[in-house]
Amino acid sequence: MAFPTCITMSADYRDHMALTTKNSEPGLVELVRSAAADTTELVKQQIELTKTEIQQSVKTAGSSFGLLAVGGVILGLGLIFLLVTIAYVLVQLGLQVWAGFGIVTLFLFIVGAILVMLGRKRAKSVQGAERSMAALEATKATFRG
Repeated sequence: MAFPTCITMSADYRDHMALTTKNSEPGLVELVRSAAADTTELVKQQIELTKTEIQQSVKTAGSSFGLLAVGGVILGLGLIFLLVTIAYVLVQLGLQVWAGFGIVTLFLFIVGAILVMLGRKRAKSVQGAERSMAALEATKATFRG
């Protein structure tokens, strides 16, 4: 009894395998196009995500600053009423009305003048973005050659 020593494939079967292999595996150009399209889509999605996050942050920051502003105004009004109360306490201690309010006003002028002087001193020490400008000039010089 003889056993076949090799199996031969028909020409039709080989052509079918070649077509199947060629059609099922994308070429290099298709892979590059697909990667470029995927990258473009990813960048678009990242930009949209960033826009959404920034919009939410701006809304939160806006409402926070609004609350801070209203709170600041209310605190300012509270300070005014406190100062009026202090003036009336001075009046109740035996001073004339004009003297009680005059003392509170003088106190406010002194505190205000001190704050203005401190602010001016601190403002004079403010420097520009010298390091950033130096780095920008170095970058320009590098690109110019």
